[in-house]
Amino acid sequence: MSAFALPARRRDRGSKSARLTRALAVAGTSAAVLALPIMGATSASAAPSTSTTTVAAAKALTTRAGSLDGWIRQSLAIMRQHGIPGSYSGIYRNVMRESSGNPFAINNWDSNARMGIPSKGLLQIIDPTFAAYHVPGTSFSPYDPVANITAACNYAAHRYGSIDNVNSAY
Repeated sequence: MSAFALPARRRDRGSKSARLTRALAVAGTSAAVLALPIMGATSASAAPSTSTTTVAAAKALTTRAGSLDGWIRQSLAIMRQHGIPGSYSGIYRNVMRESSGNPFAINNWDSNARMGIPSKGLLQIIDPTFAAYHVPGTSFSPYDPVANITAACNYAAHRYGSIDNVNSAY
């Protein structure tokens, strides 16, 4: 049995752990070691890899792909570069209220949706607001977690002073 095999009860191919395990198998051992904190492991050992491709794959897996913590931290770094205020806790609190951490969340029932512009992504931003407050250097997709967070925080900074001051739907 592989060191990274899932227990029998967790072998559902659609689960997050199963998808992450398959991605790590493709990326190689060093990616798996770097991603162990995501999977809940506390320690591991493996021979170091000198492959820059594997290291880049591991970095992508641990920061952008499937990690709310990574998305928030990456957004905060971009926000600092652009002078956009906000804190980890303010972003996290609003993400959990708006989308429960689902970057593909879409609201198809409120007044915006009835006008044909549903709220999308982690912080439930509508397309015109996303376009107006898009932060250079991020994706142009409102479903991209980092782009969504930074645009929404930019909007909140202009409207409320900071995402930290937002305590309800905005």
